Amino acid sequence: MSGSPLIGARAAHPLYGELRQVTPHAAVLLADNPSPMTLDGTNTWLLKAPDATSFVVIDPGPLDETHLSRIAQHGPISEILLTHGHPDHSDGAKRFGELVNAPVRALDPTFTYGSEGLNHGDVITSSGLELKVLGTPGHTSDSLCFVLDGEAVLTGDTVLGRGTTIVAHPDGKLGDYFESLKLLAELPENTAVLPGHGPELADAGEAARMYLAHRTQRLEQVRQAVAQLGGAPTPRQVVEVVYKDVDRVLWPAAEWSVRAQLEYLRTY
Repeated sequence: MSGSPLIGARAAHPLYGELRQVTPHAAVLLADNPSPMTLDGTNTWLLKAPDATSFVVIDPGPLDETHLSRIAQHGPISEILLTHGHPDHSDGAKRFGELVNAPVRALDPTFTYGSEGLNHGDVITSSGLELKVLGTPGHTSDSLCFVLDGEAVLTGDTVLGRGTTIVAHPDGKLGDYFESLKLLAELPENTAVLPGHGPELADAGEAARMYLAHRTQRLEQVRQAVAQLGGAPTPRQVVEVVYKDVDRVLWPAAEWSVRAQLEYLRTY
C-alpha cells in the first residue's frame, strides 16, 4: 500500500510479467495489481551477481499464482525478503517460499517462514551480493530498506518511484518516518532507489530530501487547517481542507496520514 501521486515523473513500465534489468545486480518483475494505492502494481525485485546461480527476491507481492510462477521461472531462489507486511507486498510470500523451497525473512515475525527474522544493521550475504538492512519505520512500524552493495537501495513503500507514501496510522508514526527519511538522505550520492511501486529513481538522498520537504509542508498545512477549523476537527475535516486538490479516491488513505500528523502535533 503506497500513497498519492505528487512527486516523481511517470515512466513507462514493461508489460506485466516481463523481467526488466534495472541495475547490474537488480531486475524487476511487475505484478498485475494496479490500483490508486499500488500505482502500476507491486514491484518484485530479483537480485543476484552476474556469476551467481540463484536470486534473492524482495517482495513477492500479492497471492497471485501467475505472478509467483513467473518469478520462479527465472531460476533458483536463495531467500525471500520483505520490506514490510502490507498485503500487496507480502500476501504471496509464504506460498512463494513453499513453491521455490526458500525461506522468507522480515522484521515482523508474523511474516517469517523457515528462517530467522531481520533487524536494523543486519548484513545479508547471498547470491553473490551483500545487502545491508536499514530499519525505516514510519510508513509502517515494520518497514525495512535494503542497501545493495552501495549501488542502490530497495525502499518498499518508504520512498516510491512516483508520488508520496502514506503514514499508515496508528501503526505508522510520523516522527519515525522523519527519522527514516533523514537516514536515507545520508546515503551516498547516486544511490538509486528501487521502490515497491513506480519507476526507479536516480538518487535516494535527493528523493528523501524531497519527501522531507513535502512532509514538513503538509504538516504545516495541517497545523493551519486545525487553526482555521477551530476546536477539535476530525481527520476527515482536515483532509477536506488540506487534500482538496487530491483525487477523492485517495482521501481515505490521506486520512491515515492526517491522523498521524495530528498525533505528531499533539506529541511534539
